[in-house]
Amino acid sequence: MNAPPDDASPRLRWGVYWLLIAIASGGILGRILSVDSLDYIRLEQHLKREGRKDWAKQRPFLSANDRSRWATIRALVEYGTYRIDDVVSQPNWDTIDMVKHDDAGHAAPEPGEGHLYSSKPPLFPTILAGEYWLIVRLTGRTLGTHPFAIGRFMLVTINLLPLVIYFVLWGKLADRLGTTDWGRIFTMACATFGTFLSTFAVVLNNHLPAAVTAVATVYLAVRITVDGERRWWYFAMCGFMAAFTAVNELPALSLFGVTIALVAWHAPRQTLLAFVPPALLVAAASFGTNYLAHHTWAIPYAHREDDNNWYKFKYVKDGKVRDSYWSNREARSPIDQGEESVPRYAFHVLIGHHGIFSLTPIWLLSIVGLGMLCASRDRGWREWGLAITAVSVVCVAFYISRSLDDRNYGGMTAGFRWAFWMAPLWLVAMQPAADWASRRRWSQLAAAALLGLSVLSVSYPTWNPWTQPWLWDALEAYKS
Repeated sequence: MNAPPDDASPRLRWGVYWLLIAIASGGILGRILSVDSLDYIRLEQHLKREGRKDWAKQRPFLSANDRSRWATIRALVEYGTYRIDDVVSQPNWDTIDMVKHDDAGHAAPEPGEGHLYSSKPPLFPTILAGEYWLIVRLTGRTLGTHPFAIGRFMLVTINLLPLVIYFVLWGKLADRLGTTDWGRIFTMACATFGTFLSTFAVVLNNHLPAAVTAVATVYLAVRITVDGERRWWYFAMCGFMAAFTAVNELPALSLFGVTIALVAWHAPRQTLLAFVPPALLVAAASFGTNYLAHHTWAIPYAHREDDNNWYKFKYVKDGKVRDSYWSNREARSPIDQGEESVPRYAFHVLIGHHGIFSLTPIWLLSIVGLGMLCASRDRGWREWGLAITAVSVVCVAFYISRSLDDRNYGGMTAGFRWAFWMAPLWLVAMQPAADWASRRRWSQLAAAALLGLSVLSVSYPTWNPWTQPWLWDALEAYKS
């Protein structure tokens, strides 16, 4: 039996969209409100060893990755500096994602030299420090004294509210690109339940804000290139969003490049006068905060050469001299030692234990949809098909071709997190395939099965996204 013909009820369709958004948002809010980190193994060992109750293992910051950013936020507001020495020395505020250098930006490998800094780009934490400063001034409470209340409140404003905007913008794109009710509702269900963005909404990370600004970039650019929109503020916002995506995810420079190329092709004057200035402002803020933090224009990731390596150092914690996590490759967690075989790494990035297509098989529909977009008779959508293909190929190839230390699937994480920001691009690519699937019952069921498997992967890390995927755990269980 074929699916019903094309709809005539946008009001009904948006009613379903809002239901999906409400369900997804409520689920994310519930997970944020229960954010906690408790290492039961360490707790049991501690209690047996010490025989007392003066322990404090719980914390709402679930990984060294997000604690690194939280440490910068605390340091800026509470100590007026980007140095995180006074934060990471406190119980439960440790992190491995930190570097060490002196005030001139030179490596400081020995104890007593230089200071500790987060290795994460400083612009995003600097912006969030503004919200934290306001909270401290209004309440007198800090992340040190009330980490759960303040941390969870900030996650709602940082992650949940922008995700709602993400869902709404995708609904507008689905309405514009889609041709059937079922296809539009299916892609909205994928956006709200089928990607790892909701999984990572309980931690402070750069992938979620990059995805939000990416969907805003695509929405604004589509209005300009496909719909002929020429109002100045569309160009200004598009330039700002595209640049902010790039400063949060450096490979997203490819999205910035194709966006400015497409927009300039259709409206060169508005691009030069309205798109470019906000983009330059974001770039200046990114380089400026990096200079304020590290006394150099180059980001920490660029300082890993032997003669000025910010990642190999010794520091003092709890009265003991310790090596940084990155000093000795053999001492790291096995996954952070890197995958030596590039072909094996590519296999697991694409269809293996951290696979983009094995964990979230809805993206298989995006491959089909990209072919349909590239073959479209509509020149505007054909351009976007080619642009999304170029960005996807360039970014995935970049991730796979990284050096040995960087071939770690994103570390201990529920999915290949470096690709999460491309979700809105792949949703655009998916839409024509979803519309095609809507016309046949078997294809509807197949698409629904792909969504179900994707939701399985997204839901598997019940409360902490900094855990291995279910496919990894299944392979480990099989080995044993």
